This record gives sequence, structure tokens and C-alpha cells, in this order.
Amino acid sequence: MAAPSRTTAGLAGLRRSGAGTELLLLYECATLGPTQLRPIADRLGVTVQAVSHSVRQLRHRGLLEVVEGRYRPTVVGVAWLHGTLGDLADDVRARLAHLHVIRTTRALAGADLAAGAGVSLEMHDGLLTARPGSRGPSRGRTASAARRGDVVTVTDLEGIVPLPRAKVAIRTLSEEDLFRPDLSRRLARAVAARPGLRAAVGLEAYSALRAAGVASAERFAVPSVAREASTLGVPVTILVMERDLPRLLAEFSGADPPPLEVRSVGTRSAR
Repeated sequence: MAAPSRTTAGLAGLRRSGAGTELLLLYECATLGPTQLRPIADRLGVTVQAVSHSVRQLRHRGLLEVVEGRYRPTVVGVAWLHGTLGDLADDVRARLAHLHVIRTTRALAGADLAAGAGVSLEMHDGLLTARPGSRGPSRGRTASAARRGDVVTVTDLEGIVPLPRAKVAIRTLSEEDLFRPDLSRRLARAVAARPGLRAAVGLEAYSALRAAGVASAERFAVPSVAREASTLGVPVTILVMERDLPRLLAEFSGADPPPLEVRSVGTRSAR
């Protein structure tokens, strides 16, 4: 009898209900040759009923038999066990090869730092920053001395740098707004005074920001810039004409969009 085919190999194959219990049960039977099911259930941390069900499934598939009162895998069962465990080992090794344990990184010195000083790592204005102290969620030690603002190598990393998502605030302009005499004042309050990055979508929105004294507004690939900035904890304010709003919002559709807030310039009611 040929061994049953493994339609889904590796870790994904364990998603089938009972697959993990069957694999562990067959291994126990191959290595211990048990005479009762309760000790196996206790070892696997499942109920006797679950083990009994798995035994029936394995016997039905020709993988398990009872020989002289002991549960043993059949020849086909041994082949299946070796093949399945081999697939799992290959899958785990392949996944581990894509995981890199980072023990060293580079960051901006948030203060003057001595060599070997304990530092805490945090995101500040979207930049990884090392500050004195070892009580933060991510910690390490400086490989060399550094002055405030220098790039410093940090070794012996522990923990994870928290990355809270920042809001993307979208402010809209109507056609009539472009001719209001107080537009620049309203934009200064609604856009220029906000922290983080400022951006404009479309010529009219960009021109209005420049007239309001915002000369450093992003205007290329604005949705992509906003997504990345939000991920790094940097808030973004985008000015856009009302007619262009649906097209802009469509750029933020899909998986894992940033938190959005849409308002008209100069009003308090959210859309």
C-alpha cells in the first residue's frame, strides 16, 4: 500500500483539523509503542476522546495498527511519518532563513553619548534615535562615542521599537474657497500650524499652500509618502480640491490603510 499523499506539505498542512494531533500521536506510537490511549492523551495535552478519534482516522488510512496489544505505525505509516516530519523540517528551515535577528543598528544620537553607554531607541520625527538610558522598550549600547546629531552604531539590541501609526489629515478646498480673501489665514490654521509633513494634491492646492507661506509641501507621490510617514509615526496633512478627493481616498484603499481624517478647510465637522 502506498503512503497517502501529502496534499499540503509543511506547516500549512497542520491547519487541517486534527492534523497536528495525528502527527504527534503517530510519533508517540512509533517511539513508545503504547498499550493505552490515556497516557498519550496526557502527554499531548488533549482528551482521550480526541486521541481515540485520531486513532480511528489513522487506522482507516492504513497508517496505524495494533500489534500484540501495542499501537504501532504500519510500514506505510512510518514512511508517512518520516516524509511529513521531513517536510516540516524543510519548511521551518526555509522560514527561518527569511528571519534575521538584528543585534546591531545605526541611529541618530539624541544627546552626547559615551562609548559603551546604555541607550534607549525610539522613533523621533520618523528617525531612529538613541537617547541615554536603558529602560525603554528597545535598548542597546553604543559602539563608539557620538555627539548629539551624529549617526552612532548601537549593538547588543534588545526589545522592539514601538511604531504607533500617525494620522493622515486631509483638508479639502472648494472652488469658491480659492477666491476667499481670508484663504491664506485659514490655511495657516488648518495646514501650516499642524505638526509633521504637509502635502498638496493638484496645482491649485499646491499654489494655495505656497501663497499661505508653506513652501516645503510635498507634491509628488503624496499617497505613498503619507503611508510611509504614518507608519513611522509622522503625522501628515494633505490639502486637496474637493473634486479630487475621491481619487485621493481611493489611493488609501486596500489592506492596512493609515488612519484618515477628512475635513473642509476652516470647519470642524468631519466628513
